[in-house]
Amino acid sequence: MTTGNVARHVLLTGPPGIGKTTLIHKVCDHLVKSGVECRGFYTEERREGRQRVGFDVVTLSGERAPLASVNTSDVPVGRQHTVGKYVVQLHTFETTALPTLKRKEGQHNIFVIDEIGKMELFSQTFVRVVRDLLSSANTTVIATIPIAKGRPIPLVEEVRQRSDAVLFTLSQSNRDSIFGDVMTAVMDSIKCHGG
Repeated sequence: MTTGNVARHVLLTGPPGIGKTTLIHKVCDHLVKSGVECRGFYTEERREGRQRVGFDVVTLSGERAPLASVNTSDVPVGRQHTVGKYVVQLHTFETTALPTLKRKEGQHNIFVIDEIGKMELFSQTFVRVVRDLLSSANTTVIATIPIAKGRPIPLVEEVRQRSDAVLFTLSQSNRDSIFGDVMTAVMDSIKCHGG
């Protein structure tokens, strides 16, 4: 198999709550157990009782910081970016997530980005870093993107349409069986593009 037939990047999409983050956790666990180093971050809901009050960014090494919150007191007025009822905490996102997306020279880099979505895209630095990683040799990106609906998000559409990426759409019917296909795509990318 030549590098021309094998996608370099693996993308997961699907409706909110379908299991994209759970699947990406499983992929990372499998890679780590196989001795493959990956870096990057997840986003996780933050709840108080039964109510969702925000989202945290969590690095693969376990560092956690707020990404967005219904509580706006820790974001200066006038510098607020909002998605629905949530205020994005750009500074904590950038200082926590961006350092995990630095390439190491002389080796194949595998990055997990959960997710490339509205909240994260308020960071122009994040936008530049994502574009750079997707264009870099010796790099595999495993990322989640929101399902296409409503008004398109330019960078998300740009990522979705990349010719060097394979896109898996999670649904109720396939979310428990798709892991093997995703894992095969990731391992093929590492084998074909890792040199």
